[in-house]
Amino acid sequence: MNVSRRTLLGGLAALPAVGALASCGSSDSGGSGDTTKITFGYTPDFNGASLLAVAEENGLWEKEGLTAEPKSFTNGPLQVQALGTGDLDFGYIGPGAMWLPASGKASVLTVSGVGQADRVIAQPGITSIEDLAGKKVAIPEGTSGDMIVQLALKEAGMSIEDIEKVAMDPATVVSAFASGQVEAAGIWYPMIDTIKEQVPDLVELAQNSDFSDVMQFPNVMLTGKDTPSEDEETTLKVLRVLRAAMDFRVENLDQTIELTAAMIDSDTEAVATDANNAQYFSATELDDLIADGTVETWLQSMNDYFEENGKVEGDPVAPADYYTFDLFTKAGE
Repeated sequence: MNVSRRTLLGGLAALPAVGALASCGSSDSGGSGDTTKITFGYTPDFNGASLLAVAEENGLWEKEGLTAEPKSFTNGPLQVQALGTGDLDFGYIGPGAMWLPASGKASVLTVSGVGQADRVIAQPGITSIEDLAGKKVAIPEGTSGDMIVQLALKEAGMSIEDIEKVAMDPATVVSAFASGQVEAAGIWYPMIDTIKEQVPDLVELAQNSDFSDVMQFPNVMLTGKDTPSEDEETTLKVLRVLRAAMDFRVENLDQTIELTAAMIDSDTEAVATDANNAQYFSATELDDLIADGTVETWLQSMNDYFEENGKVEGDPVAPADYYTFDLFTKAGE
């Protein structure tokens, strides 16, 4: 989703109605045994689609007795909505939507990667976050672009009230910045590459790595909040597929880029740029990050951020209660 990834805005791609949780756990009798049908949501970008592209190419679903029907969405929150209504079994969200599992809306299966693509960009001549005081800043609300603006302002001793916030969807951010309608924006690569075609001397004022000591930007695969407890068998099968796909992606990144580009019908070079703006882990590396508490620390910092900014609905759910840490590890045994 090169123009709308990480966003809370936008519409749902055409999605045929299915019965409430009708696909998850349903079976067809096949030659060697039953096959469980599942639906799996994704966003058409590298982070959202790469594991599914790998799984399909390498027959990983079949090895676990699964048949996966991928469904494209314009953003993660719509997938969480579909999970809640039973119209989807599994899906993907970026960091900007992590307030949803923190609000008890979904269970996280695994971290897929850590994003490094977000930037606060400004028109030529603006050299610091402090220079944004009173200026128009385009922000796709509820996205990682929104998050990085908030973090940069806080570090500079400022708040959102110190700028003229202009809420708009990501595609509009591109055109608004390129045409000079706004002085700055919170946005991400590869969309920034598109902006640079018209504003080659734009200034990057902040990026994800500037805040690595206080927050990471995880992309995650998830399912319905009750699915892991109600259907542990299928959840473990899906996790085994994801673990195998994660290992393949780390070991064969170039091939994974090609597979993903074909799946989402995108330019390979653009997908490669997308892929190079995140950090990916093998299943064993993630096991270690879970064991030493690193992943839980990442997610708790997200919880704290969203609670501070009024995004969490009700009392926040602790990462240990919405992340299937134990099942992810069990799937690797």
